[in-house]
Amino acid sequence: MPGVGCAGRVARVAGGSPEAGQEACGITLGVEEEFVLLDPSSGAAVPAGPGVVGLLDGEPGVQRELMRFQVETGTIVCTSLDDVAGELVRLRRLVSDAAAHLGCYLVASGIAPFHAPGLGAVSDKPRYQRLAERFGPLVAGVGGTCGCHVHVGVPSRDLGVQVLARLRPWLATLLALTVNSPIAGGRDTAWSSWRYPLWSRWPTAAPPAVWPDAAAYDAAIHRLIGQGAALDERSVYLFARLSPRYPTVELRIADVCLDVGTAVLLAGLARALVATALAEARRGAHLAAPPDRWVGAAIGAAARHGLAGPGIDPFTGRYVDPRGLRSRLVDHVNSALSDHGDDATIAGLLHWLDDQGTGAERQRALFARAASASEFVAALAHATLAAREPMVRVP
Repeated sequence: MPGVGCAGRVARVAGGSPEAGQEACGITLGVEEEFVLLDPSSGAAVPAGPGVVGLLDGEPGVQRELMRFQVETGTIVCTSLDDVAGELVRLRRLVSDAAAHLGCYLVASGIAPFHAPGLGAVSDKPRYQRLAERFGPLVAGVGGTCGCHVHVGVPSRDLGVQVLARLRPWLATLLALTVNSPIAGGRDTAWSSWRYPLWSRWPTAAPPAVWPDAAAYDAAIHRLIGQGAALDERSVYLFARLSPRYPTVELRIADVCLDVGTAVLLAGLARALVATALAEARRGAHLAAPPDRWVGAAIGAAARHGLAGPGIDPFTGRYVDPRGLRSRLVDHVNSALSDHGDDATIAGLLHWLDDQGTGAERQRALFARAASASEFVAALAHATLAAREPMVRVP
């Protein structure tokens, strides 16, 4: 599971702490991906998630999700982007094969592109049932959106809170790179990430605030739960947060990525951002804390346009070219990318993204060319399993 450690375990230095083990191994990461299961003929969502998980009983990296037409995967703890790529490909192929056995496609899209059932499709896990009881209309309208969550190990929760504050201005650019939900209800929504405005209906879906320490963060989380805005810590849907389960910062802003290469790009940039933020926090560097309205406006523009623009600069509130914001992000994390040996991989994946387009751009092109729903979802299913060489080495 995602967290701190080497080779899927918490690494410990003899006589030391898990934090010391993390320093010995470098900054670790893990990735969770949520997928929809679609009917090959109509493209409608198929409530086959429990069946898929059942077929893969014993595989800890595959879990049920909120809706029965979804399934979630989670990598082991990884120390390199090659490890991440290999895990993502392995899990996508494994779950796709199980879905095919049940007569449906596994598709990486931030939302089901055609019909999806409402509350009747909520999974029977007790926690999900409690969510449906508490937030019925929200679950009916928002349930079933699919994200890509990147966990990056941090040595302490206090440092993790400082990392969250330094991540805020970069969340919009991460979303612009990963937008992948333009089609819903069988039509183009005019949003590159339709998942974003849906997901934002949750009362806790927001960028993280700037908290002084973990105690203040915990107090804010518990206040939201006490006010009834969330069922528990796991349903506080901040765009970046301290993981309620692992010793990580969890970035949740991204749509699930159409292909593995984009997911690896996201993971590499996320780790570099966290590494850069840790270095800044440790040396007491100035914290750039733009106002919430600019950060929110930048994220909204990214969700609407992706990299096609216009974007909004979260540091100034002005309209800008989103590709300029991307270049600024890469410059900001360049040292961290080099330290992890990720700079060439990230450069290659960015070049490929420029050539092929974001997931949203590719979905729109596939939708425009497809003669039927069947042809469109088949193309999405094929893209979900595609691996990109040579920028990412996979088995």
